[in-house]
Amino acid sequence: MKKSELIERVSQTFPCSHMQAEQVVNTVFKTIEDALKEGNRVELRGFGTFEVRAYESYLGRNPKTGESVK
Repeated sequence: MKKSELIERVSQTFPCSHMQAEQVVNTVFKTIEDALKEGNRVELRGFGTFEVRAYESYLGRNPKTGESVK
């Protein structure tokens, strides 16, 4: 489902305009984004858990040139 489809579904499910539904969806996504930027974990029960993880870099290869890249 694309974001535009989610907005459409919200506007059809609740008595609100398309613009209001778009504001609601954008606010939810922005709130999740801000929490992740602050280093918090976001858990939406029945949907999923979001968190930023730091991990070591690894050595890969450029498929075009075969050159090693970090």
